[in-house]
Amino acid sequence: MPRTLAEGLNDWFADAARPLPWRAADVSPWAVLVSEFMLQQTQVARVVPRWEAWIERWPTPAAMAAAPPSEAVRAWDRLGYPRRALWLHAAATEIVERHGGEVPVDLDDLLALKGVGPYTARAIAAFAFGARHPVVDTNTRRVIARAVLGQGHPGPPSTARDLAAMETLLPGSDAAARVFNAAAMELGATVCTARAPRCDECPIVAQCAWVLAGRPEYDGPRTARQARFEGSDRQVRGLVMRELRGAHRPLARADLADVWADAAQLDRAIETLVGDGLAVFDGDGFALPES
Repeated sequence: MPRTLAEGLNDWFADAARPLPWRAADVSPWAVLVSEFMLQQTQVARVVPRWEAWIERWPTPAAMAAAPPSEAVRAWDRLGYPRRALWLHAAATEIVERHGGEVPVDLDDLLALKGVGPYTARAIAAFAFGARHPVVDTNTRRVIARAVLGQGHPGPPSTARDLAAMETLLPGSDAAARVFNAAAMELGATVCTARAPRCDECPIVAQCAWVLAGRPEYDGPRTARQARFEGSDRQVRGLVMRELRGAHRPLARADLADVWADAAQLDRAIETLVGDGLAVFDGDGFALPES
């Protein structure tokens, strides 16, 4: 009897899994939650040292909640999308206030935490607690598109469709399902990559619908490309955040004038940072939030 796609991937993952620190058997649910916040739209190599420093400094939700939000933003440093630092701090506070300092197991309770969406909630439930939930990220979507649907690109995401597709592949047991969720992500990240898939190294190549079809070119709808970073408001926001992280006093607008030559764009960046809660104006100048 031929092995299922899940069995093939799980067997491969036993030897191929990268030794990422949040995969260790003794990590806490909080440590898993922190990793999932950090891994959103961020490369693993950049996350590892930041995660290790974070867990050493704030090993529990209570430790995190006791620190001011400004320290979370400073510790986030240049990891990108710094609102995640504020959301992580808020989630820690909610865990302390609502759940006695313990990361909740229930999916709805996880979804109610600040910054936790459908993917993150299921990832925490699956990887921290071993619950049987489909977990779908960009890498998983690509593996399913190729191995199951026979297309080289997954197309635009759809939470309902993507979760349903993964659910049909998920093994029945909680333990095997947890492994398969991680294995599908790992295959997409390391072998079934977007631009240069290494099909000769793929453990399920004999079952891959895309390979069996001759690896046809994808001609369907695609996800919109992210806007260019250089010269964007995102770049200016990042430069302002760098100044605020390095300062331990409020910075007047004049102190920030040299950050960016276009004054109107600089003002717009500062305004959006204040709107997002990443900066506050206290009368003397702009600073990171303290509460």
